[in-house]
Amino acid sequence: MSTPLLRTSSGKSFLIPFLLISSLYLLWGCAHGLLDVLNKHFQGFFDMSKAESGFVQFSTYLAYFIMAIPAGFLMRRVGYKRGLFTGLLLFALGAFAFVPAAFAHSPIPFLLALFVLACGLCIIETGAHPYATVMGPADTAAQRINVAAAFNGVGWIVGPLIGGTLIFGADPGDAMATARPYVLVGGVVMLVALVLAFIKLPEIVPEVPTTAKASTQAQDRPLWKHGAFVGAVVAQFCYVAAQTGIFSFFINYVMELFPDLTSLQASRLLSMGGMGLFFIGRLSSSFFMRWMKPANLLALFAGLSVVCMLLVIASWGMVSFIALAASFFFMSMMFPTIFALGVSGLGEKTKQASSYIVMGVGGGAVAPLLMGWLGETIMAIGFIVPLVCFLVIWVYGWRQRAPKNPTV
Repeated sequence: MSTPLLRTSSGKSFLIPFLLISSLYLLWGCAHGLLDVLNKHFQGFFDMSKAESGFVQFSTYLAYFIMAIPAGFLMRRVGYKRGLFTGLLLFALGAFAFVPAAFAHSPIPFLLALFVLACGLCIIETGAHPYATVMGPADTAAQRINVAAAFNGVGWIVGPLIGGTLIFGADPGDAMATARPYVLVGGVVMLVALVLAFIKLPEIVPEVPTTAKASTQAQDRPLWKHGAFVGAVVAQFCYVAAQTGIFSFFINYVMELFPDLTSLQASRLLSMGGMGLFFIGRLSSSFFMRWMKPANLLALFAGLSVVCMLLVIASWGMVSFIALAASFFFMSMMFPTIFALGVSGLGEKTKQASSYIVMGVGGGAVAPLLMGWLGETIMAIGFIVPLVCFLVIWVYGWRQRAPKNPTV
């Protein structure tokens, strides 16, 4: 590449702001990774069915759907730095609310705490995603956001690892077991918020791509006339639905596939196996994009994910487990790539578009409930849901692969 990922054509470097933004990716990845342990924990601790435990994800991703538009307004009103700081405070508040919830002997206070926490995450993501795309040349936006998302992959590994150890490894009568990992995360979030308060985080005006994708005429059109953006909202809804469903019921699926596994062992397979491949996928996807266009890579990996889901539904022992683990690798690049394709060439409409694409994260509220209901008796049947979702993403990637203006 002629221009580095984090340096503009004028020579300005965004390395320090990028590292700070990347740390936010890590934190919310950890928070989401904890959900998958919490889902299985609630099934036993509160005697919930699989569908009922899906309310763990429902309360989280419902917050994204409700808060996405207000979060976009907040970013436009106060800027990236103040918006991100507000999101971090809500994130910490929701995490610390797990302490009183631990003594309520009901799942409701936990779900309310998750809702508050997720409101904070929604604000952070609404700001962090577009900020990552514009911290350098517009032509490398998809690569840059995939590098930032690799830090998110680390969080997805750490979350189940910490949650599985502190929750499943605790004494049965330990009331603070569920709250302890969230208190730990909340403390780190407050530390990052303190750093953010004292660091200069510049407002950035998006560069015009050298390929002239962001023509003045394209930017002047109404937002909902941009086909790539509209498709990104739908594709992102489907992606988060698929990801959340797979992550949520990974432990259930592998324990049905291999009955001798314990919950703790399954949570470690999720962390070091599935999430490990998820991290590797996000780390390597930016390198793949040096030789393959983002839309082409998205279509290829979505198609391979469809094959993986077919093998998972077939429940062929180790073959199905390998397919399930492989799906983590293939889906890892989808969120940042869909996001980058959706906001490409939108100029000053980027923040507004970001809020709508983040609203698509609401798909995570639907999939766990539906997958839990379909898979109540046989978990493999529930994976029909991510199968359909990956098909939709494949269509979006396929339509965006052509060498045309992605905003049309």
